[in-house]
Amino acid sequence: MDDNTNQTIQQMNQDPAAIQRILTSQDGHRLVQLMTQSYGGPALQKAAVSAMQGDNGQIMQMVNQLMQSPEGAALVERINQATKK
Repeated sequence: MDDNTNQTIQQMNQDPAAIQRILTSQDGHRLVQLMTQSYGGPALQKAAVSAMQGDNGQIMQMVNQLMQSPEGAALVERINQATKK
């Protein structure tokens, strides 16, 4: 996973409002959809809870695998850019 994505995940852990903004965006909806398709709802929920408790390992692994596809990489890059604004 690149440093930008890691930094974005860290920022989201510190700012619940940022998480809400991302998840309600079109890219956020697509990210959740792709991750749910790839990992299933319970696994994604478990990873999200762990991330909110400070353990980013599972969610980072999921995002890293998602970034292996062109769509996933572009999606994560757009989300990274949106968090910088």
